[in-house]
Amino acid sequence: MARVSRLAGAILVESERRYFLVGNPKEPLDFPAAGFAPPSEPVDALARPWIELEARGPIALRAPVLTYPLDGVAAAQQIAEQLVIARNGSVSDRLWRLILGLTGDEAPPDAVDAGWLAAIPDHVWSLVRDTVLRCS
Repeated sequence: MARVSRLAGAILVESERRYFLVGNPKEPLDFPAAGFAPPSEPVDALARPWIELEARGPIALRAPVLTYPLDGVAAAQQIAEQLVIARNGSVSDRLWRLILGLTGDEAPPDAVDAGWLAAIPDHVWSLVRDTVLRCS
């Protein structure tokens, strides 16, 4: 079981004491302050949609935190496929809000069971994703 949160506009996946950064950060990310060693390569989600991070200190996942039924690399890979925008490598805030069940300005829940997201057929999620991401 993975736990999933946001970190500097990207996604942080914690699973089996491993950490993965999914998508490009949308704001500067001080890796040491967040408890991680700086990555050996620049973060570029267009080249690679997720990277594994090396924990160097205490890691705090910020609410809301999703529980996701896959582990490790499989969780990072599937979340990247579901939430990273291919044209720019960023994480879609609109898709994140949909997963959290937010429809307006209400406060997000502290925790969300996202098991349904892992179970939804790819072709169905693709339709939902395209609809949510479509500019109107």
